[in-house]
Amino acid sequence: MKKILKNISFGAWMYFNLRHLRPFHYRIKAFRDSGDIEKEREQILNSTSTWGRKIINKYKIKLNVTGIENVPDGPVLFVSNHQGYADIPVYCAAITEKQIGFVAKTSLGKIPIFGEWIRDIRSIFIEREDPRSSLKTIEEGIALLNQGFSLVIFPEGTRSKGRQMGEFKKGSLRLATKSGIPVVPVTLNGTYRVYEEFGYVCSGASVDFYIHPVIDTKMLSKSEANNLAERVEEIVRAKLTEIQAQERE
Repeated sequence: MKKILKNISFGAWMYFNLRHLRPFHYRIKAFRDSGDIEKEREQILNSTSTWGRKIINKYKIKLNVTGIENVPDGPVLFVSNHQGYADIPVYCAAITEKQIGFVAKTSLGKIPIFGEWIRDIRSIFIEREDPRSSLKTIEEGIALLNQGFSLVIFPEGTRSKGRQMGEFKKGSLRLATKSGIPVVPVTLNGTYRVYEEFGYVCSGASVDFYIHPVIDTKMLSKSEANNLAERVEEIVRAKLTEIQAQERE
């Protein structure tokens, strides 16, 4: 009963919070329709950072961001492990100088209110069991990156729901290698404590958001490009192991 009540309370709060973002929806649409991409990105950033900060503040999440200076100018593909539902709002709160959209499951785009919002911010949707659909999604993502929009991808493909980390799917970074867009690896630690650890949203979680140095994909050989997912996985995993070892000390 405790879980049910807490989740209902969170769902109601989330619904009304997203409704309060409606002014951004209309501004984003207006600039998109007019073809003013720079202004559209500005409004997307305003929407994501506003939403992210509200969730961080509401649930008293201690967000420790390291390496923000590693984020270059221009469009990038952020690549990180995926521990929980809180990864998306944490990204929105941590990345405050650059518009971001997400490579997300198709089902997220169908959630009332949230689905509209995540589409507003130039996310793309992937049906993992449909190879043809996946190829189309990659093409859409490349087009967005080439227009100057930044994206976030979680190459594990699903939440780990805990401290562990799954393998990055090979070929998941074709968005970057085919577009020549820089990759910024990010290690997330502790986001599972916000929801997955107990099955309801908890206050006071400590979350680490570690931004690694950028990887220039334009200079990669064919072999390096083919193994980029494995390389980024090693970078992200090594830092996750280090952070978790420090927690146990």
